[in-house]
This record gives sequence, C-alpha cells and structure tokens, in this order.
Amino acid sequence: MSFVPRGLPTGIGSLPFKDEKLAVSFVLENLPELPFWPQLPRKDHRESMYVQYSEGLPGVTFSDRRMFIDTGRDLIQEMEEFYQAYLEGKGAKAAFGPGYAEGFYAFLKHPPFGEREGLALAVKGQVTGPVSFGLAVTDQNKRLILYDQIYMDMVVKNLQLKARWQEERLRELHPQTIIFVDEPYLSTYGSGYFNYDRETVVRYIREVMEGIQGLKGVHCCGNTDWSILLSTPVDIISFDAYAYSKSFSLYAQPLADFLARGGVIAWGIVPATQEEAKKEDARSLLARMEEGMGFLRAQGLSWTELVEQALITPACGLGSQGEEGAGDIFRLTREVSDLFREKYRLD
Repeated sequence: MSFVPRGLPTGIGSLPFKDEKLAVSFVLENLPELPFWPQLPRKDHRESMYVQYSEGLPGVTFSDRRMFIDTGRDLIQEMEEFYQAYLEGKGAKAAFGPGYAEGFYAFLKHPPFGEREGLALAVKGQVTGPVSFGLAVTDQNKRLILYDQIYMDMVVKNLQLKARWQEERLRELHPQTIIFVDEPYLSTYGSGYFNYDRETVVRYIREVMEGIQGLKGVHCCGNTDWSILLSTPVDIISFDAYAYSKSFSLYAQPLADFLARGGVIAWGIVPATQEEAKKEDARSLLARMEEGMGFLRAQGLSWTELVEQALITPACGLGSQGEEGAGDIFRLTREVSDLFREKYRLD
C-alpha cells in the first residue's frame, strides 16, 4: 500500500443535511483532498446505515418505519434469486435504489467535483459492517439477525456486493478509493450482550472486504478489541481518539506491525457532538492527539510512521447533529489537520 495521508482530514459517513446537493458541497468545501459521499438519515429513514444496506436481502419488511426480516414467511424463492445474483455478480442487485442513498448519487454527479479532482488524494465510501448490521436488525420476533447463521451468510454477501458496486462507481471519479466498513456495535464485543466467537467475526469482516479492491478501512467509534480488526486485511483503522487513545494503546504490538506494513490510523480526535466540540479548539485537540500518539511511541512505535500515516477525523458520523454543529466540527477537523501538518512540516 502506498497511501500516505500525512495528517489530511476526512469524515466518517453521515451528515445532518436533508438536501443532498448541499451535503455534497459541504463535504467538497471542507474536505477536498479526501471527500466522502454523505449518508443522510434525516432526509429519509432509508438512509440510516442499516436500512441503507438492506436492499436485496430476502424477507426485508417495513412496518411503521421499523425494518425487520420476516423469516416466518417462505423465503426459498427469494433466497434462490439472491444467491443466483451473487454468483453471477449482478451489479444491478447491489445498486442503491431511489431514496436509499441520494448523497451517493449527488456525489457522483456534483459539478464542483470535476474542478477539484486534481486536489483529491482519494475518494471515500462506506458500508455497514456485518456485525453491526446483525446487532441492529431483528427478525419478526425481535431476535437479532446476528444469531441466525443461515441468514447472516446472505447479509455478509449482500454487504460485499454493495461495497464492490459502490467502489466501481467511485473509481469513475478517482483511481484511488477508500471503502470503510463501519462497525460501531463491535464495541459490545466481550460483553454479555455479545455472545459470538472471534473467528466468525473476523471471517464476516474479511468476506465483506473481499469485495473491496482499493483501500479497506474499518471504523469503530467505541472501545473494542482492536486485535480482531487488525487480524483482517485492513489498511486504515479509524477510532474515537478523543475518548479511547489510552485503551487503543494496549494494542501497541499489532499496531506496530500494522504501521510497518503501511497501515494508516485515522485519529477521530474531534468530538462528534457540538456540545463537546465547543469546549475545545485546534490546539487543545492537537495536544490531546499527540498525547495519544505518545502512548504508542512510549511502547516503541515509530514516531515518523505515526505522523506520516495519520488521518484526522471527527470521532464518529454527524447525522445526529444539527447543520450548524456539523459545520463547527468540520471546521475544527480542518484546523487540527492544518495545525498538525504545519507543525510537522507535512505540506
């Protein structure tokens, strides 16, 4: 891997806008070097990170805006059609339907992008992680889909198809793509809420990543067992550095190996709520980030690799914030990046 971001900023995924063109303009204005297509859950409930990636799955049912998988009905024909489409690699089955990802389609055709293409180092997309999907979606009896192993095989393959399809579209904009697998619910790993074996978790994430030809990222905005994600062919690890730098440093040895092979750490150092962000400025956040980097340096990690192979992001997606709050958080992200790059002469 030859992707060396040198402290550039990017975002996680969701934004609070209802106008997709405004959302894309907001991204391009603030993050022209590493723009991402925005998920817009306030525009339509189908743009929530779980519903958005449910298209194509057998048994998907909506009732009073709640989505569930109706495994009580006969799904044999739907399952046969699903696996046939998967084996044939039919992109049409993987495409986002109308109303499911308007931010994605606006990103593909937004006029200012062409003017900024030369500035972009890469373009970023995202797909919901299989574990988080399985822990967020239930069947008709409110049983978590994660514990239905037959159905989870289809979930994993559907996510792989959608990762591959969106990456192919994004590559039409830029030859370097980044697709993040978003796994916020992996923070429950090891708790009583999460009764699942490590090998299966790694296998699920690996299989989704098989659909990604470019750079593969994983984002978890909670505390988790990072050795699980470092056991996958991941290129970028994204975490909430504002809250969890100390616990992240417990995985210093696998992180050292990760950096040595060219891996990138996305430091989510900017709080993802306007209330928390208002308590900070770029200098305080940079100092907090350097403290987190120091925890790793103290355990023998290369300072040069930590600096060169760093991205700077908000701690999480901003779909639950107001538009003003998202603006404040993005400005802070940009300012921390500029200060970091100036201090370490990365321009």
